[in-house]
Amino acid sequence: MAAKVVYENPAHIEYVVSKIWKMEFMGFYDFWNAFQRKPTTQAMLFRQNKDSDSELICVSFRGTEPFAAEDWITDMDLSYFELPKVGRAHSGFMEALGLQRGSGWPKDLPQSTRQYAYYTIREILKDALKNNPKAKFIVTGHSLGGALAILFPSILAYHEEKDLLDRLDGVYTFGQPRVADSRFGAFVEQNLEGSTRKYFRIVYCNDLVPRVPWDNSWSDFQHFGKCIYFNSLYRGDIVDEVPNKNYFSIFMFMPKKMISAWELMRGFGMGMFMGPEYKELKVMRAVRLMGLFGLAGLPAHAPLDYVNSTRFASPNLYTSKPWLGQ
Repeated sequence: MAAKVVYENPAHIEYVVSKIWKMEFMGFYDFWNAFQRKPTTQAMLFRQNKDSDSELICVSFRGTEPFAAEDWITDMDLSYFELPKVGRAHSGFMEALGLQRGSGWPKDLPQSTRQYAYYTIREILKDALKNNPKAKFIVTGHSLGGALAILFPSILAYHEEKDLLDRLDGVYTFGQPRVADSRFGAFVEQNLEGSTRKYFRIVYCNDLVPRVPWDNSWSDFQHFGKCIYFNSLYRGDIVDEVPNKNYFSIFMFMPKKMISAWELMRGFGMGMFMGPEYKELKVMRAVRLMGLFGLAGLPAHAPLDYVNSTRFASPNLYTSKPWLGQ
C-alpha cells in the first residue's frame, strides 16, 4: 500500500498515513536530478511504533507517472554507469537516485540547497534511528520506484554504511525493471543477504516492466536474487526467473491474450465474490480492455494487481523458510 499511495498528492498521502493508518508521517520529498536539472524523484517516509522495540520506518519511492516526461526520460536512458569493483547499473535510475555530475557517487556532498534522494534519505534515517537501537527500516516501490528501492541499499553497501544496512529489515519491490548487470547483482546479494532474506522482488503475471530492459546477448541487464511470481489467480511461488522473461515471445501471444480476457472477467466478479473492497473501478476495467486489444503487459503493471497479490499471498512467501536451499 505504501508503494501504491505514494503516487497520490502529498496532502492525500499525509491524510492516509496519519488518519487512516494511524502512523507518523515523516514527510514527502521531491528530489533533484543533477542530469535533468530539475526535481524528478519523489519519495515519502513514515513510521510506526516510535520509540518501541518494534519501531519501523518505511521509505517508499514513487514509480513512473504516465504523463511525467522526466520519468520516461529516466526509464528510457539505457546507458550504463559503472561503479568501480562493483558493476554496471542503469544510468537513468542512478541519476534519479542522486548520481552527481562529474563525481559519480561521493560518500558525502558539500552543503547545498539541492536535495538528492539517496543522500537526504540516508541522513534522515541515520537521525531517526540513532535514538532507538532496535528500530528498523524497510524500502519499497513500484515500477521505477522499485528500481530506486533496490539501488538505495546498493549504494549504502558501496559506501560501506554497515550500521544502516544492519538496520535494514527488507526491500520490497513491485513490478521492478532490471537495474544492473550480473556483477552488480552479485555485489548486492553479497551485502544484503545473510541468514535471513532481505530482498523481495515481486512480479505479477504478464507485467511487461519487470521484463525490460531485455536480458539477452546484446544487453548486460539481468535480474538478481529470487523472485516471488504471482499468476493471474494471485497464487505465488518463489522462482529463479519469470515465464517469458523478455515478454515478446511469439509463442506467448495467444496465452497472454487469453489471460487478459480472464483478468477482465475476473474484475467484474471480484467485488461480488471477494467483498466490496475488491471491486474494480470502471477506469481499471477500461485499462484491462485496452490490454486485451493492445499490449497485454501494461494493465498487468497496475498497482492494483500487486496489492491483491500481496493480500491473497501466503505469509510463508515472505519468511526465510521457503527460501532455504534456493
